[in-house]
Amino acid sequence: MIRYLDFKDARCKDCYKCLRECPVKAIKVVDHHAKIIESRCILCGHCTKVCPQNAKSVHTERAEVEKLLSAGKVIASVAPSFVSSFDLQDFSVMKLALGRLGFADAEETSVGAREVTAQYKKLLEGGTFKNFITSCCPAVNTMIELYYPKALQYLAPVDTPMIAHAKMIRKAHPDAKVVFIGPCIAKKREAVESGVVDGVLTFEDLSAMFEDKGIVLSEIAHIPLKKAGSVNRAKYYPISRGIIKSFENYIDGYEFVAVDGAEKCKEVLENIDSLSGMFIEMNSCDSACVNGPCSLALKAGALKANADIRKYVNKDLTEHASAAYEPEKDIDFTCVHERKRTEDFVPTDRQINEILAKTGKTKPEDMLNCGACGYNTCYEKAWAVANGYANIDMCVPFMRERAESMSYEIIQTSPNGIVLLDTDLNILEINGKAKELLGIKEYDVKGKGIFHYFNPTDFVLAVNDNKNVYNKKVYLEKTGCYIELTIIVLKDNKGTYAVMKDITQETKSEEQLSKVKLETLATTDEVIKKQMRVAQEIASLLGETTAETKVALLKLKKTLQDGGEK
Repeated sequence: MIRYLDFKDARCKDCYKCLRECPVKAIKVVDHHAKIIESRCILCGHCTKVCPQNAKSVHTERAEVEKLLSAGKVIASVAPSFVSSFDLQDFSVMKLALGRLGFADAEETSVGAREVTAQYKKLLEGGTFKNFITSCCPAVNTMIELYYPKALQYLAPVDTPMIAHAKMIRKAHPDAKVVFIGPCIAKKREAVESGVVDGVLTFEDLSAMFEDKGIVLSEIAHIPLKKAGSVNRAKYYPISRGIIKSFENYIDGYEFVAVDGAEKCKEVLENIDSLSGMFIEMNSCDSACVNGPCSLALKAGALKANADIRKYVNKDLTEHASAAYEPEKDIDFTCVHERKRTEDFVPTDRQINEILAKTGKTKPEDMLNCGACGYNTCYEKAWAVANGYANIDMCVPFMRERAESMSYEIIQTSPNGIVLLDTDLNILEINGKAKELLGIKEYDVKGKGIFHYFNPTDFVLAVNDNKNVYNKKVYLEKTGCYIELTIIVLKDNKGTYAVMKDITQETKSEEQLSKVKLETLATTDEVIKKQMRVAQEIASLLGETTAETKVALLKLKKTLQDGGEK
């Protein structure tokens, strides 16, 4: 499959801005990265302009074109918006610069645009169109072919200026290759499908090629070109109402209006059947082609670009002869616009409702349609999920609600007391356990200062020192509880939160154990003292008995001795 847009995954993650801005939701999110849905994309290029990370870029065909230039004769068809992008008022300068790059010749695409206007005029004069939509913008053409089949009957069956001009070049130079140069991405796909354009360079590509070759347009000398032929009012094409201004006279029976920007085009196409007698010039880019996705940024933007084109055309109108223009007769500029289909899956209402239910959307009032996910409605988002283009978790309100719900449940069911304070030490959140520990009886204390219920000294010191407090033992006099207090200072001093672990039972158990130990020690000491007294008493008694025994034995000895002498 040919790729027209390139992505840099490293720079693209969970942004959804391109999805929000895409007029046809041709972007899917895979692994948090945006990807183009080729079958849905109209190549308006809007995503490349709005991406804040520059993650999306236009695939360049520069290498392929350079091969063509080195291989043979190549003629460039240059979009008329070159005037504003390159700040030129003379096509001869562009022609000479392209010659230095190797192009055999260069012509303005407005030559083909003039043929397109002639074809429009012929069809309008036939009076068969209820409404008439211009076919010059390939992005608009694809939008109608894919998404607004009812409007196909109003879409002009005429080639775009690029294709018309390529056919003219091929007729005049059968041996040449044709390369279109312009500000449009959609031209790349159109060129491939047409078979008459061999390559496409964007203005950004061309600018890079000039720079690499050292070609400075302002230094190229002006060489007057022959001003023969009739006036070409089709050089107005790249500005809003430019196609309309290419008509010398309006066709009776039609109101000529211009619609710029994909969203405005969608609005008109959705209501096309309610209109009648409208000639509608449609451009997918705001301010038309001068503001194309690959146009070169200049000061004052589209306003100056518009003025530059008008100045260029007025100069052309003055310098050219006013001879009548004769349209080509031997080239068929007819284009049949056929219905195209995406590869989308069509989910049933039941499947949609099941997907919606997964994000908590079961009633109409649940459908916030906030657009944060990139889709306009919750229903569209559910359709994208069913097709694999989006994920459930892309719903920001749902994810936030789930996160808040989970956080709330974790806080409220925690066995520890939890308190969240703002920078002024006012309570933002507090759970039931914290209220119990602090002895708070009030139902709602949010917004009240923590000092009403707790000595704030530790919090103040933690904030002032920007230093956390861990597992500090604190006695709560009001409730008689003991806690281990941990205070965490939030990043950038956005507040603090505290965790209070109830250690009352452990502390009381320790105190009881200490009491038992002390009582046991006291008892032991008393027992020892008693034992010492008993021992002393026993010793005393033993001493007295021994003395008495000695006395008695001495008396007995003496008696025995006395008796033996007689």
